[in-house]
Amino acid sequence: MIIGIPKEIKTHEYRVGLTPLGAKTLIASGHQIIVQSCAGEVIGFTDQQYQQVGATIVDSADKVFDQAQMIVKVKEPQPNECKMLSKGQIIFTYLHLASDPEQTQLLIESGAICIAYETVTDDEGRLPLLKPMSEIAGRMSIQSGAHHLENTQGGSGVLLSGATGVDPAQVLVLGGGVVGMNAAKVAVGMGTDVTILNRSISERLVKFQKKHLSQLSIDLSTQANIEQHLSSTDLVIGAVLIAGALAPKLITRDMLKLMKKGSVLVDVSIDQGGCFETSTVTTHDKPTYVVDDIIQDRKSVV
Repeated sequence: MIIGIPKEIKTHEYRVGLTPLGAKTLIASGHQIIVQSCAGEVIGFTDQQYQQVGATIVDSADKVFDQAQMIVKVKEPQPNECKMLSKGQIIFTYLHLASDPEQTQLLIESGAICIAYETVTDDEGRLPLLKPMSEIAGRMSIQSGAHHLENTQGGSGVLLSGATGVDPAQVLVLGGGVVGMNAAKVAVGMGTDVTILNRSISERLVKFQKKHLSQLSIDLSTQANIEQHLSSTDLVIGAVLIAGALAPKLITRDMLKLMKKGSVLVDVSIDQGGCFETSTVTTHDKPTYVVDDIIQDRKSVV
């Protein structure tokens, strides 16, 4: 098979769909690899490294799409990329179609075979291609939230870890999956008090709580429980995932009135439409916005 690797074109997206090592493995299996020039340069994968393992370098995305039987990317194809796809051509990437009707329609019109990383499941129903990205996003959500809580960023000035004579911050994590667990791990490690609200109390969550009993509490995710915690919460992490579907809106705009001025919401569910009513897609250049004195950020899983 001829496999094409175009350069990602979303703003500040520097990842590449295939590493030189991955290209070497596929070439050894009899496949041909075409890589757009400079596709991985920013993150340290040079054209020379791809050529050394047997890949072919081309100078444009047009040539990648024209020649490849399968396109491998990281982010969802942008409108002009969708229009370069041809009938029967395979595209393998993160798609998140539930929150993107325009992309969905363009892909249908292309006639391409579209395989979404985030919905690939293993024999036990797990999401092996989404999991590593979810781990990273969960951990980064706390880092991002801590930054936006700073006074210089417009936040309330709360230090997540607290200090001598100062109580630690209160962190609320909505969702106890991979994102939520990793967010909680980092938050607990920073010395915060963390509450995880989940649809069910799994054995995995109970074991995790036992390790951090003094800092971590777990409860069912109900509207009443969410509202009860919002008034004392400094940072909320939206970590809800329903694979292949829109995320439910767990915090409405009216519920923001329950929160303290300068508190922060970080919506990691934004790829699936977001789990806060006021969530909207932002850019890396301007990741945050303010709604009713509450700072909102989105932290994409991929």
